[in-house]
Amino acid sequence: MKKWKGRIHVKVIITGDTHIPGRGHSLPKRLLDECRHADLIIHIGDWWGPEVHETLSTFAEVIGVYGNVDGADIRKILPARQIVELVGLRIGLVHGHGEKKTTEQRAVEEFEEEQLDAIIFGHSHIPVIKYFKGKLLMNPGSPTDKRKMPFYSFIVLEIGEEIRPELILFKDTL
Repeated sequence: MKKWKGRIHVKVIITGDTHIPGRGHSLPKRLLDECRHADLIIHIGDWWGPEVHETLSTFAEVIGVYGNVDGADIRKILPARQIVELVGLRIGLVHGHGEKKTTEQRAVEEFEEEQLDAIIFGHSHIPVIKYFKGKLLMNPGSPTDKRKMPFYSFIVLEIGEEIRPELILFKDTL
C-alpha cells in the first residue's frame, strides 16, 4: 500500500480508458489543463501505450493499474489492482474488466475483503460518483472515448478536511 507523502490536502485527477494511440489520438486539452494543478494523477487502466503515462508524468506523480487492453509495456510498470492511502483515506484501484456481472459489481467484489473508504474503477466508460455500502465508488468515464455517453469525462477529487469528487463533463477533445 502506498501512502501519499503525509499531506493533509491533495488534488487528484482521476482518468482512464484513454486508449491512446487508438480510439484517441492525444489527451484532450480540458484534461491536461486540470492536470497542471494536480498533486497526483490516477489512471484506472486501458492506457494502450506508455505515451499516456509519459505525458501525465510531466504534470504530477502518476499511479494506476492496467486494463484489459494494455500490453506488456504497461503491465511491466503497473499492477492489476492496488490500494493507496491518500490523506487518511484507503482507496482501491482496479480496472474492473472480467466476465459476468457489471463492471461496478466486479470492482466492489475485488475489494470485498478490504476495509476501504473508496473504490476507483474504469472499463465501462460510464462515469459514476456514488456511495454503495458505505464506500465511495468512482468511475471517471473516458476523456477520449465516450462511446454512447453524451460527454467525455474525468474526475477531480479534492481530499482534505472535505472530500469533494467532481465529475467533469466536456464535449470536445481538442
